Amino acid sequence: MAQRGVQLDKDRISCVICTDTLKDPVTVPCGHSYCKSCIETHWDGEGRRRVYSCPQCGKTFRPRPVLEKNTMLAALVEELMKTGLQAAPADPCYAGPEDVACDLCTGRKRKASNSCLQCLASYCEEHLQPHYEVTPLKKHALVEPSKTLQENLCSRHDEVMKMFCRSDQQSICYLCSVDQHKGHDTVSAAAERTERQRELEGSRANIQQRIQDREKDVELLQQELEAINGSADKAVEHSEKMFTELIRLVEKRRSDVKQQLRSQQQTEVSGVKELQEKLEQEITELKRKDAELHKLSHTQDHVHFLHHYPSLSALSPSTHSSSIKTRPLTYFEDVTKAVSQVREKLQDALREGWTNISHTLTEGDVLLPQPEPEPEPGPEPKTRAEFLEYSCDITLDPNTANTQLLLSEGNRKATLMDKHQPYPDHPDRFEIHCQVLSRESLTGRCYWEVEWTGKDVMVAVSYKNISRAGRSYNCAFGRSDKSWGLYCFGNIYNFWYNKDSTPVSGPQSSRVGVYLDHGAGVLSFYSVSETMTLLHRVQTTFTQPLHAGLRIYRPYGSTAEFVKLK
Repeated sequence: MAQRGVQLDKDRISCVICTDTLKDPVTVPCGHSYCKSCIETHWDGEGRRRVYSCPQCGKTFRPRPVLEKNTMLAALVEELMKTGLQAAPADPCYAGPEDVACDLCTGRKRKASNSCLQCLASYCEEHLQPHYEVTPLKKHALVEPSKTLQENLCSRHDEVMKMFCRSDQQSICYLCSVDQHKGHDTVSAAAERTERQRELEGSRANIQQRIQDREKDVELLQQELEAINGSADKAVEHSEKMFTELIRLVEKRRSDVKQQLRSQQQTEVSGVKELQEKLEQEITELKRKDAELHKLSHTQDHVHFLHHYPSLSALSPSTHSSSIKTRPLTYFEDVTKAVSQVREKLQDALREGWTNISHTLTEGDVLLPQPEPEPEPGPEPKTRAEFLEYSCDITLDPNTANTQLLLSEGNRKATLMDKHQPYPDHPDRFEIHCQVLSRESLTGRCYWEVEWTGKDVMVAVSYKNISRAGRSYNCAFGRSDKSWGLYCFGNIYNFWYNKDSTPVSGPQSSRVGVYLDHGAGVLSFYSVSETMTLLHRVQTTFTQPLHAGLRIYRPYGSTAEFVKLK
């Protein structure tokens, strides 16, 4: 009996809404008690009708009651909690705060198993039985439990909306169809649903197809990301290795130069010190003889004087001062100059290398810091003296030379040979056409001259990314949009660009001058003899730094050389 009394107490302190122990218990006017938050949430849902009901007995209240704390019940709950007693566990058949409750249950409501679209009510399994047994109710449409049944009710006529007005695109009841929607295009909600269902399936099919397409795109982009990251990682690893080797090589050369300098210094210093010691010994000997001779000169004994004078007057061979050659402040100047030249060449190579790397990366759509803008183009030179103010030293890049070209004169001169040269394989080398590019990249304003021998040559400028491999004419100067070239054959000239040839007239000369104003997009070719004659002038927009180029056609032994102008 005692245990049963405890169970009764548990029931008394349970909220029928949340089925848990009462929290902050309040009592509504009909006498039933709830958790304050539970009943307020329940009434908030009924607020639009301004009628508030008791979930247990269904009694309604107007206006909304003011809830006061049930102090006696609160004390009872507190006392039972102190004794360790808990309310009975929630029955899964009863509706919780998140469940749809049966509208016919009184007292503690059970969970609804279905909602009826005709009755606009929700029923538990017990109260749903009439819909399975009563013939008129069997025709009602049962759906999953829904909390939004009131949305199916016409706010104007309080009828179930079973019609749809296509004219106004809204659900209506039958009375609406003969009232304010009279004459409109109206159909049953079921017919409209069937129509929209077909559209929905089509939309779903489109969406699913787009999902598949986008998933493929995402997969391709993921592959692209992996390729970019993998390639970048390899490039970084390779560049780190190359720069490390370069730094190690520079460090070794620095150490070698230092060691050789110190060794040579020691040799030079030893020689000087040895000579210095000999001279100091000679000075000591001379001072001794001078003192003895001075003493002998004051003797009164003529016989003594004559006896000793011959031995004192004899001198050992002397180191003549003319054999001592001094070079004040000029020791090792040749080494200093050589090291400075190495530094300048290394700086040029690094500068050119960075330019190539920068433009290679830019072509791959990688964002890099933009170079400083070129200065505004000035007036074009008129005289050769003015052109020479922009002269630049240009050398040929052995890595680009076709194997039938022999480079000489400090890589300024190219000679066409009948035998292939033993150049190492390199991706920059022209495989078929007998041509070569300069090491230096050209921007700003530049001028250079080419001296040539033989029957015909081409003097050109080209972007670095011109094709190199294969027999395609795209690799030849002037046969693509990446290079411009002047073909010279005696006194016949032709200008080539992008496979188009333009005949050019001018005096015969074995020397051609080239003027480039990269920023202004100006490229000019001149016949140079005692005077300068303009052969052809190009006005365009250069998108990359340019490299000077040479191509030699025939016969073997023909040459082309960048002339030293300074």
